Amino acid sequence: MPDSSRILPAVLAASLAVLPQAWPVPALAQGVAPGVAPGVAQPGTAPQAAPVRIRGSIVSVEGASMVVKTRDGDTLPVTLAGNLTVVSPRPVELSSIKPGDYLGIVGVPGEGATLEARAVQVFPEAMRGVGEGHYPWDLPGTSMTNATVDAAVSATSGRELTMAYKGQTLRIHVPPGTPVVTPVPATREDLKPGAAVMFGATRDAEGRLTATRVTVAKDGVSPSN
Repeated sequence: MPDSSRILPAVLAASLAVLPQAWPVPALAQGVAPGVAPGVAQPGTAPQAAPVRIRGSIVSVEGASMVVKTRDGDTLPVTLAGNLTVVSPRPVELSSIKPGDYLGIVGVPGEGATLEARAVQVFPEAMRGVGEGHYPWDLPGTSMTNATVDAAVSATSGRELTMAYKGQTLRIHVPPGTPVVTPVPATREDLKPGAAVMFGATRDAEGRLTATRVTVAKDGVSPSN
């Protein structure tokens, strides 16, 4: 069973997935042709590196430069893009999730064919379809499911969700206490030393990292996927 403290630094996350850039984004949004894996060169194009997913806390911010200490103890300088988007997680009641909602769920194997959620993100309507699918996540033993709620029923402990994506369905149990959040707008001013952050960054040929979207802790709620 994965260490919950690594999946839930305080509470959000997943992402991209996010997603927010903390969650996976469609290939097209990453500048990759649909159906082509990131990092695979196409005729007449240069190879594209897959985004680097970073979780940690801010050490310093100065102008367009941010230094982050990762949960693995590394210290990384990151350039903040001019068109940077900053979001923060806001708690959502598990009971409010209903059919038709589009979610991103970090899960681990549960009983039988059911997954057990470790973190849930409710996407705003504008992000419907982002990263749709079910695939391995980057923390050991975890998966990411970005899908539409087909059915949601109360269980003796938490809720049972049937998630639909690309003609397939998947059952996910969400235990009580699972962090459930939605991304809301934040600002660069929220990027302060000590704040927990999670984001995807691109690495250029010289190894420099650049972020265009950052999820930052605010009001006691931290990224958790």
